[in-house]
Amino acid sequence: MPEAFLTLLLFQFLGVIAQRALALPIPGPVIGMFLLAGMLLWRKARQKSASDDATVVEAPAASPALSALARSLIACLGLLFVPAGVGLVTELPVLGVNAVPIVASLFGSTVLGLLVTAFVMHRATHHAPAPEQVSDADGQVL
Repeated sequence: MPEAFLTLLLFQFLGVIAQRALALPIPGPVIGMFLLAGMLLWRKARQKSASDDATVVEAPAASPALSALARSLIACLGLLFVPAGVGLVTELPVLGVNAVPIVASLFGSTVLGLLVTAFVMHRATHHAPAPEQVSDADGQVL
């Protein structure tokens, strides 16, 4: 598991370097996360193209240690909300003064997010057949 943790730190470091070198407005760890995801997708695609034989069992793109570390970190994810909650409590006076703009921006961004999602889904499924025209495979679950 130390090599998996080192892998996460390496990609975070690469993301920070890319963020500073390119002066991007995105946090370095987020860039590192996308680099890691890209590397895993690339490995999976490379493994898929290398195994033309149908009898070859594909190995996962991520190592078992990296998968175990990711599951462990996700299990502890709730702890990361504690500092955010403490920050909210310490800023209650500021939040109270700015309650109307905060509520308006939350409501507006939620409505905008729903509208954009509906538009994207409409555009993505525009050429697909209507659900009532799709065969249900005689009621069998696929």
